[in-house]
This record gives sequence, C-alpha cells and structure tokens, in this order.
Amino acid sequence: MLDKFLNYLRFERNFSKHTILSYQNDLEQFSAFLKRTYEIEKPEEATTSMVRSWMAEMIQEKISARSVIRKASALRTFYHFLLKEEVITVDPMLKISAPKMPSRLPVFVTQKDIGMLFRDIEFPETFTGIRDRLIMEMFYATGIRLSELITMKEGNVNVFNLTIKVFGKRAKERIIPIPGILREFIAAYRTERDGLGLKGEYFFVSEKGNELYEKQVYLIVHKYLGMVTTVYKKSPHVLRHTFATHLLDNGADINSVKELLGHANLAATQVYTHNSLEKLKNVYKQAHPRG
Repeated sequence: MLDKFLNYLRFERNFSKHTILSYQNDLEQFSAFLKRTYEIEKPEEATTSMVRSWMAEMIQEKISARSVIRKASALRTFYHFLLKEEVITVDPMLKISAPKMPSRLPVFVTQKDIGMLFRDIEFPETFTGIRDRLIMEMFYATGIRLSELITMKEGNVNVFNLTIKVFGKRAKERIIPIPGILREFIAAYRTERDGLGLKGEYFFVSEKGNELYEKQVYLIVHKYLGMVTTVYKKSPHVLRHTFATHLLDNGADINSVKELLGHANLAATQVYTHNSLEKLKNVYKQAHPRG
C-alpha cells in the first residue's frame, strides 16, 4: 500500500521528490515502531492511541517539534488516502493534535551584505563561476525555491520580456519578472554553456550538462553567502527570505509579494512583516525622544 500511496503523491498530488522521500521515511519509521511496540505489520491497522504513543516517544527522545509536525502530516495524508481508497473506515489521526511550532522569524541577509556579495566578491571567469553568479542573482532577484531553480527549463527563461516561468508546489505555474541587469548575466551564461556544448532541457546544468542536484546548489549558496554574512543559516531558502524581506522593507505590497513567492495564502507571507516591524521598532527606539 505504501508504493501506491507514494505514486498517488507523485502523479496525482504533484508532491516534490524531496517531500515524497521524507513521507516515505516517516511512514517506514512509523511501521518499524508499530512492529517493535505492538507487533503490527501494517500501518493500516494502527489506532489513535498507537499514533499518540509514537508521537510521545519522539517527544521523549527530543525529536524537534518541526520533525514531529512533519511526521504527523505524513500520517494524516496517508490515512486520508486510505479512507479515499476505502482501505480503512476510521481515520486514526482524527483526534491527533501535533505539537505547536515555536515561532521564529525568518533568517535573512542584510541589504548591505547582499550589496557586498554582488559588488565585491569575485566570481571566477569560468563556466562554473559564471553559472554560480547567475544562480545567486536569480535566487535574490526572484525569491524562487531551490526545487524551482533546479527544474527550470531552458524555454522558461525569457530575456525579451524579462520573465521566468517556474512550477511551484503542486505544479502550480507562475510568471516572475526579473530585473534588466540579469539580461547580461543570462547572456554570458548561455554563451559559455552553449560554447561548451552543454545546452539541454534544463536551464542550469552541471559541468557535464546534467540537471543540477539540490546539495550541489546548496553548497554553492553556502559558499558565497559565507563570504559576506555571519547569519547561522546560509541556504537558498535564506535568499528567498531575503528577497521577501527586502521587498517589504522597501514598501512592496504584501499581496504582490505573496504572488511572487507563490504562497497559497497570505498567512504564509505575513511572517516577513515581523522582520519589517522589528526594523521599525529599532528606528523608533533610536529616533524617538522617549523610545
């Protein structure tokens, strides 16, 4: 049943490869728990109390709230699928409440450090250097997700009307504008890539012309952010946070930022207003006589 569920996520729900792998690992861990603790072979036979017992064990083992929430989400999606397939008649997740996520402000890079990245850091005049510069520029200029950058096709980058087309969560398409300065970086990258005979289906490719993989792009971003900032996280998602925070700090409408990020609802975007609010509070404290 697990294989059928994973195919359902892949082909009907359009979940990302990363999410599918995470759900698979979560369900395999739950199955191992059931077998070890209750001598049950199939998660289809689990009850609400068994699920609660697994979650309690994870909390006792100091598994992070984020991980427990994700594992609960995996089970919830799995049992919803089993109900749909009429494999079960009662959802064991119905009365399960996952732990609350501790609120944390998104980590972002300051505008000063971003300026230093693109002004002072020397990227090698090689294929990888030109590509890596464009990757950093693209993340900051568009706020796209790592998966969206990797799967972006050659035909999805339009330098004539300065837009890119990406496919986000659930394969939802969106068109994002790019600044004119990217036109020259895209042209330089395409010239170098095509001259080496590496042009293919995907826009960004490896030195062998293959699709990039997530760890490879993560290391590129980590390397160059490490040259300009001391923030404890240095990842593509931090550049996404930075894109949104800088737009709002400079007066962008929150609904427009929501559309650019591809968020399904406004609540997901509003977290970035907290960073802007903190900035306003600091300005107030420094400038107001009674601050």
